[in-house]
Amino acid sequence: MAGKARQQRIGAEIQRVLSELISREVKDPRVGTVTLTAVKLSPDASVAQVFFVPFGDRNPADEVGAGLERAAGFLRGEVGRRLGLRHAPRLEFVFDSSIGEAIRLTSLIDRAVRDDQQKDDPA
Repeated sequence: MAGKARQQRIGAEIQRVLSELISREVKDPRVGTVTLTAVKLSPDASVAQVFFVPFGDRNPADEVGAGLERAAGFLRGEVGRRLGLRHAPRLEFVFDSSIGEAIRLTSLIDRAVRDDQQKDDPA
């Protein structure tokens, strides 16, 4: 269980460092402003899946992902240096669709509740 807690701590630190690096150091215009929602480390800490959401509608998610993949080598090196890791994990950037799905489900629920209220209100 201690290994899982360590993975979560390292993942949180990677997320913090990457957020700072992406906002200040990555110059690729495709990236723009990005929110990192989570970092999941593989059990052996060799791969870190970095979940992201583009902020606003300026750049589509696939373009942002391509920009992040292009900068992955630089980001990996900087994460390793800043966190003092002997072996920095390979970074895989994944679009986090869960936020969009949550918004869609919320709107469906809201619509169903509104429809039920209109059926119950005979006026």
